[in-house]
Amino acid sequence: MTQDLLATRIRTTQELGALVKQVRQSQELLQSDVAGLAGTGNRFIVDLERGKPTLQLQKVLDTLDLMGLEVVIQRKGPQHER
Repeated sequence: MTQDLLATRIRTTQELGALVKQVRQSQELLQSDVAGLAGTGNRFIVDLERGKPTLQLQKVLDTLDLMGLEVVIQRKGPQHER
């Protein structure tokens, strides 16, 4: 995994899903592997990778943690303010 991946800015559920899929594949895991390790159904991992916006947040956070990822919240810089 590269440093660029670690600093990826996520703005949509689709972007998060694509990142999860990329990391899973880089770890040479199947969706069913992640589901088993996370204690979720395979459907949850499929929906997560597709960017389904209504998934349970705690399950998403637990899955990210399992995959070695974390969510960091920070204020947007001046160039990002609307």
